Amino acid sequence: MPEPLLCELHAHTTWSDGVLTPAQLVDLYGRSGFDVLAITDHVVRDQPGAQALAAADHPAYLEEIEREAERAASRYGLLVIPGLELTYDDPDPRLGAHAVAVGLRRHIDMNRGLELALAEASADGAALIAAHPYRLGDLGGTPRTTARWSEEAYWAAAVVDRFEVCNRHEFFPWVARERLPVVASGDFHRPEHLATWKTLLPAEKTEEAVVAYLRSGKPLSLLAVEVAGGTLRPAA
Repeated sequence: MPEPLLCELHAHTTWSDGVLTPAQLVDLYGRSGFDVLAITDHVVRDQPGAQALAAADHPAYLEEIEREAERAASRYGLLVIPGLELTYDDPDPRLGAHAVAVGLRRHIDMNRGLELALAEASADGAALIAAHPYRLGDLGGTPRTTARWSEEAYWAAAVVDRFEVCNRHEFFPWVARERLPVVASGDFHRPEHLATWKTLLPAEKTEEAVVAYLRSGKPLSLLAVEVAGGTLRPAA
């Protein structure tokens, strides 16, 4: 069995609402010893002023990520995988849901609905991960009112491959209780999101192997990491 890969499967750049460019993100994760970094900027329904990737910008986005992927592999041995966060927000949190699509290389139009977006991304071979799947009663003050995954858990299990059981340091116990296939991610927007819960994936370090393992639903491990003395290490 291959050595487990330390993965960040959910990360944003200045192409949407992150504070680092793709190059800065690659350097941060590369210097920190990660094996896999999925760059998954937001695409959204038409919303004036939204910090999201526009369809017209997607070719340039993908070109930059592919260029950075070559540099990441050469300089750090870091596998960079392009993707998107399929972002479907709604005033009714029972209808809101986000899905990280790892390995997706084309733009998806969210205005045609979440179901079609998920189906198109899956048909294109992406691994789909239900992002920050809150329960309706646990939303509190979070701006990410994404309760559809828990409200329609049976449907959700049929349309995505995995669920974030932990997003940064926030756990979603209902996912574990339902024994759904899981990951953990940093949902990276700012440098402090580097030191959070991550995924250890027992796969070969190729995009095809990583995406296939995520789609398989097979077991994996989760790890909390921290930065001490400028070095990333497992959290105590």
